[in-house]
Amino acid sequence: IMTLRNSSSVTEFILMALSEQSQLQLPLFLLLLGIYVLTVVGNLGLITLIGLNSSLHTPMYFFLFNLSFIDLCYACVFTPKMLNDFVSENIISYVGCMTQLFFFCFFVNSECYVLVSMAYDRYVAICKPLMYAVTMSTQFCSLLMFGSYVIGFAGAIAHTGSMLRLTFCNSNIIHHYLCEVLPLLQLSCTSTHVNQLVFFIVVGIVISISSISIFISYALILSNILHIPSAEGRSKAFSTCGSHIIAVALFFGSGAFTYLTTSFPGSMDQSKFASVFYTNVVPMLNPLIYSLRNKDVKLALGKTLRRVLF
Repeated sequence: IMTLRNSSSVTEFILMALSEQSQLQLPLFLLLLGIYVLTVVGNLGLITLIGLNSSLHTPMYFFLFNLSFIDLCYACVFTPKMLNDFVSENIISYVGCMTQLFFFCFFVNSECYVLVSMAYDRYVAICKPLMYAVTMSTQFCSLLMFGSYVIGFAGAIAHTGSMLRLTFCNSNIIHHYLCEVLPLLQLSCTSTHVNQLVFFIVVGIVISISSISIFISYALILSNILHIPSAEGRSKAFSTCGSHIIAVALFFGSGAFTYLTTSFPGSMDQSKFASVFYTNVVPMLNPLIYSLRNKDVKLALGKTLRRVLF
């Protein structure tokens, strides 16, 4: 670690606040604290509920368990530091910044592939129901999750490893509330061509594989649903996929908007507020999206509460 720090003239960074206006500091702090509490309670609650109820020990809820775990860890990577910056100096060490960058990239990349696995699970459930139990075996589901984390780890290593080769010797002010790839590249006083290449290759692979896989899964699902003769059958099939489609749209849509605003010169202030939805709001919404209209989760919650209270 000391070698990494000595390779850079900068030993710490200053993170920019969401807003420099003093009258907004308290409302923003309370808003973000509320979002963080809801994120932790919602995701931890869903993880506990799935773990305690054998009726939810199915492939669909196994993937949802992992999605909630990732969202919980993802929020804990930067939100406590972000909240602390409202009441103290916005300083993060070089090693702390690189660590935050690694885990941020790891959980974002992993979530992309978990969402792909969930889309494939819905495809098998609707298009090949007779083969579902055989296809989505415990071993296969575990392999999908293991692959998601391994690929996420590889992407995080690529981003962080290429960042460690840079020298930061001028400004140490990061125009963001967390250590992210593009804001950090703007501070480098050495060439960032390799980093930009790594960024576009890794992001390109993640986005292309995820979007194409999810699109193909839902194209086949839609084709199958349209061949279902009864309106009730079609409605049931659509409702099975509804929550996942909303989660995918929120995650990829907000992520795309965030990176598009970041890519324009002088747009870091707008990007910070766009990032709040991507990094803070989406992990809070996922447990609600998958729980509010889910009869299995509601039944399991009722059983668990009765077990605890009575």
